[in-house]
Amino acid sequence: MSGLIMVTGAGGELGRQVVEFLLERVPADRVAALARRPETLADLAERGVSVRHGDYEEPDGLEAAFDGVEKLLLISARTFTDAKTAHRNVIHAAKAAGVRHIHYTAIQHRAGSAFVIPQVTEWDEYTEKELTASGLDVTVLRNSQYLESFDKLIGELAPDHVIRVPAAHTPTALATRGDMAEATAAVLATDGHAGHSYTLAGSRAFTLDDVAAILGELTGTPVTYQDTPIEDYVAARLQAGMPEPWAWFTGAWFQAIAAGEFTPTDDIERLIGRPTTSLRALLTQQRSR
Repeated sequence: MSGLIMVTGAGGELGRQVVEFLLERVPADRVAALARRPETLADLAERGVSVRHGDYEEPDGLEAAFDGVEKLLLISARTFTDAKTAHRNVIHAAKAAGVRHIHYTAIQHRAGSAFVIPQVTEWDEYTEKELTASGLDVTVLRNSQYLESFDKLIGELAPDHVIRVPAAHTPTALATRGDMAEATAAVLATDGHAGHSYTLAGSRAFTLDDVAAILGELTGTPVTYQDTPIEDYVAARLQAGMPEPWAWFTGAWFQAIAAGEFTPTDDIERLIGRPTTSLRALLTQQRSR
């Protein structure tokens, strides 16, 4: 029997969805799920998944948690933590436990770009060097910003129906978390991906003007988009009660859109055999809840 396929961070939204899609492709007794609070995954254990406790920041327990694992999905650590150390802990424990192949969720970036998203881009550069040095088989899954992130933006729409974020008018191609999870599961469930990287982004680009136009259609009230300086965006978020580090962090994602970091690819379509979820489909779904 082949070794286990483990999804770390399985208590999070992306990890949980990867496990669910993985169960559609392989038997439950080949799937393992790692979480800091394994009790939250009791339903998966009842379905035959090997649910294990593990914390990136507690390296002593990771090697035992990875016992019998052949393929490991390393989902990036939480924001505002020591992610470099956390990722290094996972990689070293995986090698010691005999894991053969690590799949890592990085962030998509435009070829040749020097744009830095704090807490994200620098982690990826460090982690990919650690993965290369490990000597293990490696597959990098470069994820776009989640398309669902616009839900928060839309929820904070100003009374004057103007979207004010620092995203310029640059086309961007974002995929939903669900589409990324399904594509990730497709890679984990099959062989031949060692040494490859996949960019899990949307296949069709749109602008913030398109977001405003579609939202206006769905709500019956005209909505416009106004490119906004990052300082004004942060000031508005602070006034709304957002902690300053988070205000700058969320603003950086919109700046990444402005810089053209998230370009269209067909990797998800090829992996899951269908088009990625469109902006209109997602906004329609969100507004109907």
